[in-house]
Amino acid sequence: MPRRQLIITVAGLMLAMFFSSLDQTVVGTAMPRIIADLGGFSHYTWLATAYMIASTVALPITGKLTDMYGRKWFYIAGIIVFMVGSMLCGQARTMTMLIAFRGFQGIGAGMMMANSFAIIGDLFPPAVRGKYQGIMSSTFAVSSVIGPTLGGWITDAFSWPWVFYVNVPFGIAVLYLFIKYFPNMKPDAQKHSIDYLGVGAIVLFVIPLLLALSSGGTEYPWGHPFVIGMFFLSAVSLAAFILIEKRAREPIVPLWIFRDRIVSISLTVIALSGFGMFGGIIFIPLFFQGVLGISAAASGNLLTPMMLGIVVGSTVSGQVLSRTGGHYRIQGMVGLGLMAVGTYFLAQLTAQTSYGAAVAYIVLSGFGLGITMPIYVIAIQNAVPYKVLGVATSLVAFTRSMGGSIGVAVLGSVMTNTFVTELFARIPDSLRVALPAELLSNVTKNAQVVVSPEAQAQLRAVFEGLGAQGAALYEQALQVLRDSLASAISHVFVIALVLILVAFAVNLFLKEVPLRKQHMPPPPEESPRNGVRPAPESARINPRTKEADK
Repeated sequence: MPRRQLIITVAGLMLAMFFSSLDQTVVGTAMPRIIADLGGFSHYTWLATAYMIASTVALPITGKLTDMYGRKWFYIAGIIVFMVGSMLCGQARTMTMLIAFRGFQGIGAGMMMANSFAIIGDLFPPAVRGKYQGIMSSTFAVSSVIGPTLGGWITDAFSWPWVFYVNVPFGIAVLYLFIKYFPNMKPDAQKHSIDYLGVGAIVLFVIPLLLALSSGGTEYPWGHPFVIGMFFLSAVSLAAFILIEKRAREPIVPLWIFRDRIVSISLTVIALSGFGMFGGIIFIPLFFQGVLGISAAASGNLLTPMMLGIVVGSTVSGQVLSRTGGHYRIQGMVGLGLMAVGTYFLAQLTAQTSYGAAVAYIVLSGFGLGITMPIYVIAIQNAVPYKVLGVATSLVAFTRSMGGSIGVAVLGSVMTNTFVTELFARIPDSLRVALPAELLSNVTKNAQVVVSPEAQAQLRAVFEGLGAQGAALYEQALQVLRDSLASAISHVFVIALVLILVAFAVNLFLKEVPLRKQHMPPPPEESPRNGVRPAPESARINPRTKEADK
């Protein structure tokens, strides 16, 4: 490709990834206004859940289809779906409509995510790919920094539908760049067979699992028939998926790629670190708000240094990977080690921890996470044949998403149960005697008090009604709540630390293979027993190059 076309193509990819990932953080800021206009507070979490489920399901399916038919028009289709979904979200008049349109929008986002890193694999050989993969990974973190502020400004200056409409001009610009400049790299012209049974099975595996994880412990107890039924359906579908893929002519996920130790070990590390780190990250704002007592807006801003740490870590890691020839096992040790150290300090957080110390710990964790983000993508892409590049690359995003989803659900349940246990253990006898039984029960079950100024005001009024000692009892109760929440969050980070240490140990078994300087691995040499010497490198003809010359 001419250099100008290459630069424009990469810029288009970064812009597409930026506006698709920006959408998630922008919408989060606008949620209070959306709920005020549309109602449906009890279902607001489904806005994120619908988007997450749809994008996760789209990942492996799109990855396979692009390996079969080429990536350009699937990426363009993903942009169009995302833009149409954005327009529909802005037109929604009920919460149910908005949830449905967010799911549709998520399909487009999943199609773009599945393609983005695979396209970098199309454009650059593994030896130089790390530079660009690191920059692409940092795009997610940059959008997380800009998103909340931009979402708040758009909502205040215009109205909440514009947080969706703003995607349209971005989408049109990216669409123009892709249609005009993006190379239409097609695989061989053989007739393909789409694995429809595999598609159905993976959909029935992912959707029930994420529904169970999203609703368990929140809308329903974990033992509720709905949650158990969803887990059962997901397990049966997974078993069916494996059987189907073993027999399919062109499976959605070829199971043989898992026999490669680099692939299996890398995906295991991604799942464990995603479970531990992404599951833990979600509780950091809760600590700032509930334990340190700062506002929701300020706690969101305190995450900015962590995101900047991810940006720096992923960019530096990609550059080092390309310049040193691919020591991804060593870089994985460094990244996971820094994550472990940062998480260890996060597990020591108490109500007496200073803001500066807490921010330093999350920056350290973010920098370590950033280091790991590009390296396993490169390791997997370097290990598999080019014909399954899209599938293998989409599995990275799929595994990280699933690991994070499971982590949030499990660690959230741990935090809730630990909070109640710690609170009953810490509550002093003076409060037990002074408070009516009903009020005591409400206090022990209502962790919202520590993060909601409105709830605190209501609780203060109740305590003041107890007489002269009411104000002192209120302060005592609030401190017990904060200490209990700090202890519960500390337990969460201890579990996250254990998982990151397990990922560190698994990473030690990762085999380092020098990064290829060409897209295709060289043809296997003929066995000397056949009496045939391998052709010299200069005499080998790449059939793809020969076809292009024609």
